[in-house]
Amino acid sequence: TAVPQPAKPVELAAYLGKWYEYGRYEAPFQKGCEGVTADYSLRETSGESKIQVINSCYEDSLEGEFKQSKGRAKVVEGSGGAKLKVSFFGPFFGDYWVLDRSEPDAYGRYEWSIVGEPSGRYLWMLTREAKPEAELRVELERRVRELGYDWELVRLPKQPSE
Repeated sequence: TAVPQPAKPVELAAYLGKWYEYGRYEAPFQKGCEGVTADYSLRETSGESKIQVINSCYEDSLEGEFKQSKGRAKVVEGSGGAKLKVSFFGPFFGDYWVLDRSEPDAYGRYEWSIVGEPSGRYLWMLTREAKPEAELRVELERRVRELGYDWELVRLPKQPSE
């Protein structure tokens, strides 16, 4: 009903790197995607820090055609790093809100994050492991429900064994 604001600030350095999609609300641009990953890296452009985003998946099965989308993102000022504007299509930017995330691990990285946007139509749960442990899966479901999302709408894509 009402999309929550991000719960905690986000340190960009702790967010960068490779993420595996544990679950999502099915979006038209991701229909049938399996083995979904997202890679975030820093890029310097004319003295300004920007984020490169590379989303990857396999179409319809883990043996399907490999697809990749490259985009860019920028942190929204005054958001504590928890709100980004992301673009995969030219000058159009969409909202990307890190609604919640783990505390940093021993390497200074977040182990999981829950991402949404103001309309509530999109939801992603990201983890650093392709197949998170049972305890983390339970925690993600609990937290998604607490944030007001309908768990029945969540799709859990297949991930390769790693």
